[in-house]
Amino acid sequence: MLYTRPSELPHARLGVVVAKRFAPRAVTRNTIKRLTRELFRQTSLPALDCLVRLARPVNSKDGPATSATLKAALRVELSRLFAQARTMRAPKPALPSAVPPPSAAS
Repeated sequence: MLYTRPSELPHARLGVVVAKRFAPRAVTRNTIKRLTRELFRQTSLPALDCLVRLARPVNSKDGPATSATLKAALRVELSRLFAQARTMRAPKPALPSAVPPPSAAS
């Protein structure tokens, strides 16, 4: 999953959360973080704060820690998410609401 929000900085920022319950091996978690940072650097994004978080398990302790299939699937999904974020436009700033002046208490 990719969460985004507009940023006041001139560049995009990235946060990556890879829970141990979704990727039980450290090798897998580090691979996911490495691929995410690599694709983030290669994608030109507007001024956004981005947070990538796993939403479902990617493997278990029974199988291999990483594989070409896993890396290819991650690349496809992350590329899709970053492309979607690239087309997002920052929300228009809200107009200041008229705040009534404080009443003078006598």
